[in-house]
Amino acid sequence: MLIEANSPGGKMRRTFLCGILCGVVMAAALTFAVAIPANNAHWQMEIVKRGGGAWFFDKNGRLGWMWTVEPTSAPPQKKQIIVPARRTNLAPQRL
Repeated sequence: MLIEANSPGGKMRRTFLCGILCGVVMAAALTFAVAIPANNAHWQMEIVKRGGGAWFFDKNGRLGWMWTVEPTSAPPQKKQIIVPARRTNLAPQRL
């Protein structure tokens, strides 16, 4: 589909597509910024200092890093279910 600037709604369509592109770029930048702490040795050392990770040597003598604490998710809160009382005597009602 070709977007023509002179067609009715063409400018609106182009503005919409530019907004979508900006949103995708911002989402990619945020993802990249959040992924760096787990992949950067400086941040891995900070995690080790706080007790969440550890450096290790494998059987071939290579240095590695791993998480020592599994991420904990909050358990879902249980909601109280209220069951209405059953009516046994159902008399016809006038509307």
